[in-house]
Amino acid sequence: MKTFMKAAMIAACAAVMSPAMAQAQSVNAAEYFGDQKVVYHFNGNGGEGNKAYKGGLRNLQNHINAVGAEHLEAAVVMHGNGLGMLSEAMNDTDLQGAVASLKGQGVKFLVCANTLKGRNIDYENDLYDVWDTDIVPSGVAELSRLQQMGYTYVKP
Repeated sequence: MKTFMKAAMIAACAAVMSPAMAQAQSVNAAEYFGDQKVVYHFNGNGGEGNKAYKGGLRNLQNHINAVGAEHLEAAVVMHGNGLGMLSEAMNDTDLQGAVASLKGQGVKFLVCANTLKGRNIDYENDLYDVWDTDIVPSGVAELSRLQQMGYTYVKP
């Protein structure tokens, strides 16, 4: 009985305090995490239903949600099979939505020129929402450059 009462009291306190605690957590998130720079690396296949691409982009969105877009400088670097993300987004509206939403929050999507050339990909017609300014000479070299600039590397 004593254990049950203690658990009930903890649950009651948590229910009453949770809005205040949630507010305190959101207020402290920026202070807790600080300003961050991160690069997400995609070079694999998306798999059935583009599950890997969508999962990786969901990780990035969760990262933004935790830190706050105003405290996160984020880039996605794609090379090799990773360009499949933007190729598949041409016909996958969920993938399009995720990419567009992240871009709207300031995330840069960077495409490897070596892969474009080596695979004869026309970025203007074959990839979703890619511009001249999104193309980097080498995806791998870009990953290194960004890490030298203080970006944390994430491979979802």
